[in-house]
Amino acid sequence: MKGVIHYNEHKVQEGKAELLLAHRFLQEPHMLRLREKLERFEQLLEKSPQVRTNSVHISLNFALGEELEATKLQRIATDYMERIGFGGQPYLVYRHLDAAHPHLHIVSTNIRADGKRIDLHNIGREKSEQARKAIELEYGLVRAEAQRKAAALPLLPVTLEPALYGKSETNRTVSHIVTAVTRGYNYTSLAELNAVLRVFNVTADPGKENSQMHRKGGLVYCMLDTQGQKAGVPIKASVIHGKPTLANLEKRFGQNRQHRKLYREALKKSIDSILTPAPPPDKQKFKQLLQKENIQVLFHESALGMTYGVTFIDHRRRAVFNGSELGKAYGAKALLERLSQERATSTGEKMSKEMPSQQNTPQRVSLPEAAAPATFSTNAMDIMQDLLKAEQQGDYLPHALKTRKKKIKRRPRL
Repeated sequence: MKGVIHYNEHKVQEGKAELLLAHRFLQEPHMLRLREKLERFEQLLEKSPQVRTNSVHISLNFALGEELEATKLQRIATDYMERIGFGGQPYLVYRHLDAAHPHLHIVSTNIRADGKRIDLHNIGREKSEQARKAIELEYGLVRAEAQRKAAALPLLPVTLEPALYGKSETNRTVSHIVTAVTRGYNYTSLAELNAVLRVFNVTADPGKENSQMHRKGGLVYCMLDTQGQKAGVPIKASVIHGKPTLANLEKRFGQNRQHRKLYREALKKSIDSILTPAPPPDKQKFKQLLQKENIQVLFHESALGMTYGVTFIDHRRRAVFNGSELGKAYGAKALLERLSQERATSTGEKMSKEMPSQQNTPQRVSLPEAAAPATFSTNAMDIMQDLLKAEQQGDYLPHALKTRKKKIKRRPRL
């Protein structure tokens, strides 16, 4: 309960939400202090301490562009809570202002004044759906079914701001970002989750491989500084609202896999629309064009400058994919070959015109600029580690580095 109320109250303090209604409280919404809001719910929670799931956090979302006055939103919230069986409960109604579409957050408890519990099992299907449909008709709202037909996927704008080490309060900022990302994005691994978290200067750290935290399946979240290094005091996953622990995240990995097809196809269409026109854009232009679609592209490079993978973060639909998961044509190797095709062709034609043809003299062939190593190392161990990492993690190695093993002919001993 504390986590739910603090989440909404922080939004109010930041000017991103307002308290519209305090139902069955002793004072008007603007007169209530945080302590009084918590105590009102705690009085009920103490009557049934054995109930673990005792807080209710409901989000009512309206169509994009639908203009609703505060008084109408209050009536809708009251009507909805009455229809789902919470009319006699205390609850707080917050209007959030940090998204393109209007939406309310309602905080309540399922513990009644007599200490009995309101059953939450199947409440969404049996009560909430019927209440939603009835309210849409009564108040002349845009129907949810019509919205689903118009757009198969929710297009949610990114409203999070990156954490700034030294300027943002670590605990609150990290908790807010982690809660929003873990609940709002579609990801299927810790690496994919971290790809999104790092955009907001946060990372999930399971600890080093042989550490006690890693062996026990622990997880902490850290803020990152301007150099991308961990800074500040780590926050345990278990103390963040929603408990995004490694065990709970692994459950979400499986759930997210079941809903990735629509996100995947929509992302592929966005990429194809940019790659289809001839000539194809170069690497930098490709990133810029996708950025206009609110899609971020991350090319992964080793210390040698070799690109071994690519990740797409679709902030518009809030989903993250490795290129290889979208298909072979969207892997790092295929993308770089396609993006650099025009440049490689023109370079080859220029070289053929400037250099005299020599049948017996081997000619120098250069790699496309996007795949050329940016830095080199003379340390043999560093080179081997980079090559091994690229081979294990990615789906791309420059063709020039793929060599066949030659059989060594051994002379017989005399």
